Amino acid sequence: MNFIKNNLANAITLGNLFSGCVGAVHLILGDYQTTAICIILSLILDFFDGFVARALKANSNLGTQLDSLADMVSFGLIPGLTIFVSLLEVENSNSLNFIDYGYLLLKEQRWISYFGFIITLFSCLRLAIFNLDEDQKYYFKGLNTPSNTILIFGLYLAHKESSAFSFLFENESYLLILTAISSWLLVSPIKMIAMKFKSMKLQDNYPKVALLIGAILILIIFKTVGIPLVIIYYILISIIFQKQLK
Repeated sequence: MNFIKNNLANAITLGNLFSGCVGAVHLILGDYQTTAICIILSLILDFFDGFVARALKANSNLGTQLDSLADMVSFGLIPGLTIFVSLLEVENSNSLNFIDYGYLLLKEQRWISYFGFIITLFSCLRLAIFNLDEDQKYYFKGLNTPSNTILIFGLYLAHKESSAFSFLFENESYLLILTAISSWLLVSPIKMIAMKFKSMKLQDNYPKVALLIGAILILIIFKTVGIPLVIIYYILISIIFQKQLK
């Protein structure tokens, strides 16, 4: 019984990692819908592994390391891979598949696509910094990797589902600028709202309330297109409430 109690959270974390691996494979295969499902599942598992560990009082150094390693795939590799795929798909409105990607890389020498993995490198750096930084208990410093993944993949999903943000995915320069902005946000000094409560007083939680209400309204109004807009709103509202985040 103790074995299950001590390792249940770790099993959930490994589920996050497995989901991330499956999502990455399907993204390469051109099946972005399955990747979207995998990202949602990873987000849910990423939330519940910490929740379960705290509830069972089974926090451990092993769990901390596993969590970062799992996030590195689900929320580090996938956004980098999304830009990699997008750069290969420039000027092609349809999803490609594994063979098409290989052809474009080998025959047309679209090596610029590898720049998408700069996001993966900065995601790794961000996770390492977070593990060592003891100040980020009630706020994040820089954009956390799950939010960055929602931003990058959300833009890609909106482009595929509704042609929104297509201007980004039809121009290599714009995609490279997006890569640079995303990479900087991951390690930026900007304080970002974390849904962790130091107190339950309303006046101490105005940023979280504003974020929650705004995010719900954006999703209701814009639906799929609202997914990346929620993260943009999250960044803006965090900047507005910088002095209250501590």
